[in-house]
Amino acid sequence: MSRYDSRSSDPSSYRDRKSDSALGGGSGGVRSSSSRKDHDGVEPPKKLDLDGLTPFEKNFYVESPAVAAMTEKDVEDYRRRREITVDGRDVPNPVKTFRDVGFPDYVMQEIEKAGFTEPTPIQSQGWPMALKGRDLIGIAETGSGKTISYLLPSIVHVNAQPILASGDGPIVLVLAPTRELAVQIQQEATKFGASSRIKNTCIYGGVPKGPQVRDLQKGVEIVIATPGRLIDMLESHYTNLRRVTYLVLDEADRMLDMGFEPQMKKIIAQIRPDRQTLLWSATWPKEVEQLARNLLYNPYKVIIGSEDLKANRSIRQHVEIMSENQKYNKLVKLLEDIMDGSRILIFMDTKKGCDQITRQLRMDGWPALSIHGDKSQAERDWVLSEFKAGKSPIMTATDVAARGLDVKDVKFVINYDFPGSLEDYVHRIGRTGRAGAKGTSYTFFTVANARFAKELIGILEEAGQKVSSELAAMGRGAPPPPGRDRGRSYGSGRNWS
Repeated sequence: MSRYDSRSSDPSSYRDRKSDSALGGGSGGVRSSSSRKDHDGVEPPKKLDLDGLTPFEKNFYVESPAVAAMTEKDVEDYRRRREITVDGRDVPNPVKTFRDVGFPDYVMQEIEKAGFTEPTPIQSQGWPMALKGRDLIGIAETGSGKTISYLLPSIVHVNAQPILASGDGPIVLVLAPTRELAVQIQQEATKFGASSRIKNTCIYGGVPKGPQVRDLQKGVEIVIATPGRLIDMLESHYTNLRRVTYLVLDEADRMLDMGFEPQMKKIIAQIRPDRQTLLWSATWPKEVEQLARNLLYNPYKVIIGSEDLKANRSIRQHVEIMSENQKYNKLVKLLEDIMDGSRILIFMDTKKGCDQITRQLRMDGWPALSIHGDKSQAERDWVLSEFKAGKSPIMTATDVAARGLDVKDVKFVINYDFPGSLEDYVHRIGRTGRAGAKGTSYTFFTVANARFAKELIGILEEAGQKVSSELAAMGRGAPPPPGRDRGRSYGSGRNWS
């Protein structure tokens, strides 16, 4: 029998059971709070009283006979085939099937109900790591199945802890950079936690606090939150983080990009240091590496593909060089070519530009709506629902939608304005080609964007896309050749001028 009895169908038995493990059992010790120095001006809260912390269990993994029987060569071949790279001490073998993971029956029922056929690469390696209770760094592209990679182990974790008492805060905390991503994580947590009667709530700004406060005061096992609103709730004493033993930082690179590091530190300082922490990111810049070094203890690391910035190979990338004043006419011609009722996501740099282009498209008869940070949450939710339902198949957006937007069947992404970084480019086009589907991106590239040409060429080449002579010249620092190849798409070679 496994430590959580994977054959039992009654999840309540796990939640009643108290662990007899030592503090930090299954993870190799307690992290020192002093190792996380506050050098950003945010006053840290009082340190937790470690002597008063209740011991808890976090190692729930029992290797199946099939996984244990894998030879070193079997493991190496499987990881190579699925582009899995690992690092860390005592890394568990990957699992090939859902049954190999040893999930309890109540989790397996939800997996079968969802219609999944086999674990994605990040799941096949990430699940054993997470279930062992160790800290984890996961690097994987958008649409790779990472949300389920941390949510299913979190459900097992919750069910093994004592039931919440009056005044208790959550057991699982998931921090996310945007409201959209937080809401989508909540949808998955609701779906997979229903059979265990695990309650959750989503804490984010831009909406009334009342319903969120009521959820927190009633008691929820899982909180998904954006940092700013969560700090507001903590400072107002509507909740606390004393029971948090499973912490997830989703899209850590984006949270750092958005300036959330001081808030994240303030939140994490209120969580017991022997927690299990899982840090997820699509890219691995130095800032994220430093964050991981400060917050994680003896972590596993799993990378799907490579640490280098790269695009999903399921996406056909087209890049066209043009002048700024050619953009709108090119956009209309492109829409005439590709519009077939499928969802089309168009990215702009500014809120003003987003509204202007949307207004012009609607005047020209195109069914477009826009979403950006100046819109109320209610309006953003409505626009997103219209887009998801296909009632308005064209949506323009600023980068508020580049991360965390999980809309099924986005067939085309158009970069009307090139973003301010290659990371944002990869995340933007990653809104299509999700969950194994094919997708297409079109990018309008101007001379003003020339500083990105060299890195963009690298992303195109790595993904097996063609590079034009004009873009190659820009990458070498030369001006584009006059008149030559102008108006052609570069990536797959299709002409869409």
